[in-house]
Amino acid sequence: MNRVEGMNRVSSSTAAASSGNAGGTPATAEARPEPAPAELHNVAVRWPRLGEQYLPTSSVAFAEFTEIAEALVGRGADAAVALAATIGRSAAAPVAAYTGLVDLLLGLDGVLYATEAAAEDEDPVIDPDGCAWIAGGLERFVAGHERYGERVEFATVGAVMRSALSEGRLADQQLRWLEGRLDAMRGPAGEPPTWAFTRTELAVLGRFYRQCAEQGFAVFAQD
Repeated sequence: MNRVEGMNRVSSSTAAASSGNAGGTPATAEARPEPAPAELHNVAVRWPRLGEQYLPTSSVAFAEFTEIAEALVGRGADAAVALAATIGRSAAAPVAAYTGLVDLLLGLDGVLYATEAAAEDEDPVIDPDGCAWIAGGLERFVAGHERYGERVEFATVGAVMRSALSEGRLADQQLRWLEGRLDAMRGPAGEPPTWAFTRTELAVLGRFYRQCAEQGFAVFAQD
């Protein structure tokens, strides 16, 4: 896969579809209660590409995330602070820990890896419309999780999604799909993924994608 080279460029060859993921410069995410997944980063890049290259954006465009991190210090939101600080410093987000959750929320596989684009022999890039789609999914989830509190776990994710799907068209069909998806994510003994996110952390992640969409940036998936 292509890499961000120095501080100047991300090499690539074609523009990608609106469902997929992004990449970035290496950054340290807060430790999780399960083994850390393989690295995956989101790099905000200029859209469209210039010739054969995607130009990385300046971290200045994400300066508000540094302010967000500073505002959250001391409020028991260490994961959100770390994520916001990384985005503000590098215009990139470490997203490996969120891949399973985002796939579940959006109903696809490999969203944050931009696998749809890769399968079509395109660059692993999410265009601005795709960033808006991911942001919207995260924003709706964060709002729906308010009744369950700040801590986001596998059980509460399922509860939020059941509530949302039960109000839509084809509710029975959608709920059966959800239960099948949740069951497939459990371990051999039926144990659920040991997710331990926070609403604030996911709001910061959603804001990263929203910022990209609003400023017309794409996101390059880098592992």
